[in-house]
Amino acid sequence: MLIRNQKDFWSGVMFAAFGLFFAGFGTRYTFGSAARMGPGYFPTVLGVILIVMGVGIALMALSPKAEAHKVDRFSWSTIILILGSVVLFGLFLPRLGLVISLITVVLVSSYASHEFGWRAALINTVVLVALCLFVFVYALSLQFPLWPTFLGT
Repeated sequence: MLIRNQKDFWSGVMFAAFGLFFAGFGTRYTFGSAARMGPGYFPTVLGVILIVMGVGIALMALSPKAEAHKVDRFSWSTIILILGSVVLFGLFLPRLGLVISLITVVLVSSYASHEFGWRAALINTVVLVALCLFVFVYALSLQFPLWPTFLGT
């Protein structure tokens, strides 16, 4: 069996795996009926739909008529930089405040891109910091330390 379209095949496997996960956990709750849905109804039905879609996509990728597509080599450095930036955000937020944490997450995750450029990264940083400050701090009044605790604000 030849996988002609590796991209679609692995996408289908991913959909089926997520569907299996959600349908499996959904069965732990009361299912109910379509008229009176229980807490397990929605995740189970969506999980089954994802499984069917995933299997269909994966099977179409095996067809001899499928467009040939190879999956590029997995870039571990990109994954590490993106996940690491999220971990750094969680570690920095209580100690260094929201502004420095956001600057760190945007710059480190931007560096993961193959198209990285300092100008675009700095513009993204300024826009995202301003947007987050406006939405989370001023509009929603969420309580975040804005600056490092050693500055006393």
